Amino acid sequence: MMAVTSSLSDEQRAVLALWTEVNASLSAYHKLITSFGTAELAWYAKVDAWRQLGIHHSHLARHEQPEHTQASIDKIQQALIEERYGLLFADQPDYPAQLSQIYDPPPLLFYRGNKARLRQAQIAIVGSRKPTAHAQKITFDIAQYLAQAGYIITSGLAMGVDKRAHLGALAQADAEYQGRTIGVMGTGIEVNYPNHHDKLFAQIIEQGGCIISELLPHTMPHKHTFPRRNRLVAGLSLATIVTEATIQSGSLITARLTSEQGKQVFAIPSHIDNSNAEGCHHLIREGATLIYHPQQVLEDVNAQLGYESYSHKSEDTVDIGIDITESNGSQTNHSKATKHTNKDKNIAVMSNHPIPSNIKSAPSPIVVPEHLMLVYEQLDWHGQDLDALIIATKLATPQLIGQLMELELLGIISVQGGRYLRV
Repeated sequence: MMAVTSSLSDEQRAVLALWTEVNASLSAYHKLITSFGTAELAWYAKVDAWRQLGIHHSHLARHEQPEHTQASIDKIQQALIEERYGLLFADQPDYPAQLSQIYDPPPLLFYRGNKARLRQAQIAIVGSRKPTAHAQKITFDIAQYLAQAGYIITSGLAMGVDKRAHLGALAQADAEYQGRTIGVMGTGIEVNYPNHHDKLFAQIIEQGGCIISELLPHTMPHKHTFPRRNRLVAGLSLATIVTEATIQSGSLITARLTSEQGKQVFAIPSHIDNSNAEGCHHLIREGATLIYHPQQVLEDVNAQLGYESYSHKSEDTVDIGIDITESNGSQTNHSKATKHTNKDKNIAVMSNHPIPSNIKSAPSPIVVPEHLMLVYEQLDWHGQDLDALIIATKLATPQLIGQLMELELLGIISVQGGRYLRV
């Protein structure tokens, strides 16, 4: 259920006003906030002050008609009261912390459904809008498996792979695991697109999932809105899986953004003559992690978060029925995977949250020598390359390499693929 927002603060109304007048332009919005300090000061500023900042003429025209802006805010206020959707602002505790870490975070999010999903650990699954039947099955099975392991499946609500990812996450026999999916819209929160996905939207919300959009409620689909959506899919998630994609697929944008955010990209291989999977093969060639079973995703992501691996928690196994072989008459490979017990079910928490008592306790605090702290503080569990560390620390290359070697010898960091990361 969405919490009723009976009133908006003056600053929240100002944020909405700016977002409306710049028509959800991230660059214009952040330019105004940077220049004036607060949304209220920016909104009450004269048009000439906006013009001096180089704000687009269409935004200036809307800023000259504050009565229209007020009417739009009133409509949003009424929709909040009627619980047609909810609204999260970037300074609120329920706003997903992981989004605030991306290059261009949205100042607000419209949502429908269970907003608590936004602060749980997510894995994105993306791919072609016209996947093969085999890719559809793999996508569904992987999503179902990861959701049962406790992760939230995030995708873009498009046809094809996105839809199968959402449905796989929703296909849980145990009610405890239902609704573990988030759909990121490339339209406004009140525009269902594609039109025939109304049933999917309703199922996500009814089962306890969540649908979000940063765009104004009645924003229609446009070629520019979907790359924006992709950056949120990548930003919300700990990693991205591409199950099948052509070389021109928008999924490769999501993969690139995931990589730029320092997160891991996984890709499913296929026959070399499958043009529908050429994008996956390109990603693998460029350094994405090849996988053929979702357990491999769990092992890598859990390792990043410092969780105990599932691999040895139980000797019991369950047939998950994921067929990773191509449907060309070759033998079906029903993989065996570790059976998840109740003590594993709380795995899906963000890494900046306390680890529940049923997860392996965190190791003892690492003691880092004082003279190495500058370098160590620049490292994370995703990895930084040498060039980035030189820029961040401003150390001479020989000095930086020496300190990195000291940290490695102390067992505090490791090197993987030319990237330095905390152990």
